[in-house]
Amino acid sequence: MQVQGGAGTGGEAVGSNMGSHMEVAKLAIFNGEVAKMGGFITACRLFLRMKLRGSTVEEQVQWVLSYVQGGSADVWKENVMEELEAGEVEYESVEEFLTSLRKEFGGGEEESVKATELRKIEQGGRTMEEFVQEFKRAVRGSEYEGRPLIEEFKRGINGGIRRKLIELENPPTFIEQWYRRVTALDRNWRESRREEERLKKKEVGGGVPKQKRQSLLQPLVWQRRQLLPQQVTTGPAPMEGIERTNAVVLRGSGVG
Repeated sequence: MQVQGGAGTGGEAVGSNMGSHMEVAKLAIFNGEVAKMGGFITACRLFLRMKLRGSTVEEQVQWVLSYVQGGSADVWKENVMEELEAGEVEYESVEEFLTSLRKEFGGGEEESVKATELRKIEQGGRTMEEFVQEFKRAVRGSEYEGRPLIEEFKRGINGGIRRKLIELENPPTFIEQWYRRVTALDRNWRESRREEERLKKKEVGGGVPKQKRQSLLQPLVWQRRQLLPQQVTTGPAPMEGIERTNAVVLRGSGVG
């Protein structure tokens, strides 16, 4: 049994009924790493639904196998293909095959890896929309739910927003409520920050660019400096008036 398409062609040649002609991103190679398995299976399902819906189960399984390469995954793929060709195994659906792939490379490690990833994730400088999507991705397969899931989410979001929600009279009780409330708070906070920055710039600049303000101030400074000497030299000096008065008095007295 020959594998059609493959990683090099993006799977376009697989099967006689390709369904929609929509463009789909090419899958990344799966080499057996537990951390990459969830994303690989999700991408496979998406492509199968959009491009290979009318293909046979055998063709769909072959297509998935064409993206399983490297490390221990190569050995497993060879064993599966030999079993298929010998008729030793037969899958009733591609989902059954994907389940066997998950069991082979996941086992109990996938939940542990997901849980560890979930405990490390934090919002940081990201928007709440970005953090919520990243958190949802990490939750899948972690087996977290209910109160422990909410506590992990509260731990990951920034402290300011967390305190605002906890101080509410009716704080959220379900994880979806937390998603919606923190997203709204984060969006309002960022909008208020932008408005404060805009008002601050307006107050400091007075609505006039810096270079233009400097050009308007320069003539006023020059005029002020020119007026100061004139005020000092205008009119007779006080001592000169006193000397002239003394001279008249001396000549009238006949002294000398």
